[in-house]
Amino acid sequence: MNGSPDFSSQVAEQAVHWLMEMQQGPLTPRQQHAWQQWHDAHSEHQRAWEHIQRVNQRLRGLSSPLAHATLNAPKSAGRRQALKLLLILGAGSAVTWGMREHTPLPALLADYRSPIGQRRKVALGDGNQLQLNTASAVDVRVESQPRLIRLLEGEMLLTAAKAFQVRTAQGLLRAQGARLNVRQFSDHTQVAVFEGSVELTPDGGSPLRLQSAQQLSFGARGVGKPLPLDANSGAWAEGMLVAAHMRLGDFLDELGRYRRGQLHCDAKVADLLISGTYPLDDSERILDLLEISLPVKVKRFTRYWVTVEAKV
Repeated sequence: MNGSPDFSSQVAEQAVHWLMEMQQGPLTPRQQHAWQQWHDAHSEHQRAWEHIQRVNQRLRGLSSPLAHATLNAPKSAGRRQALKLLLILGAGSAVTWGMREHTPLPALLADYRSPIGQRRKVALGDGNQLQLNTASAVDVRVESQPRLIRLLEGEMLLTAAKAFQVRTAQGLLRAQGARLNVRQFSDHTQVAVFEGSVELTPDGGSPLRLQSAQQLSFGARGVGKPLPLDANSGAWAEGMLVAAHMRLGDFLDELGRYRRGQLHCDAKVADLLISGTYPLDDSERILDLLEISLPVKVKRFTRYWVTVEAKV
């Protein structure tokens, strides 16, 4: 298989976690049940699992530096990242590249990236600054005119003192003297403007201008209506998750971005409402607080498989 397979980076991360769990020893019955649930939950999970098995098998038949580094560091973060990248790129193209280059794959894929659960600041010079949210990656060209940032995945906060263009999968943003947040979803882009204004040109569409204190989404289904900033807009840059009468299901979806593995919400409690300000650097503490503030129980099958369900 060459090129990018039809599953997301997040699902690739989950498949890698399960592979590494299995390689550290036999799964307990509870872990086996959790893995089976994950595997059967969606055809995307099944495609990722089948693909990572092929990648792993092919690596064992190679003597390339990339294959050697990947297979001989079973507990390292580097091996986890290499497996994920091989999984996303495809066994054929990634291994072929690894056989002719000694440079680690992460540097090839993005100029700057932040792992799951971490945030990163990047100074771009001349008063321009970039912040990356959890599991985010960008390519940056500050020497070009205009300066260009390509958001490959995740979310970024840009302080653009000078003129910048931001390219996402759905369109192009132009900003100068502005502060904006850009988030890449699988099928749309969300933009929030905190200072100044931003010109937005959706792919195949006409330009429009988004003003300060406004946000909107755009993608294949069109351009949404500009809305006021919500309570959680940009809060991640301060290390916070802010909920204002947010559905528990939506809250856990957001929290799950900052944790490795799967964080599930039972449908019976998904519509419960939650409000508050929570520190992103301690997601386990947030889950503990849920049991205090809501009629829910947090069930941990493994550190990578957690379910929030109704308290009995």
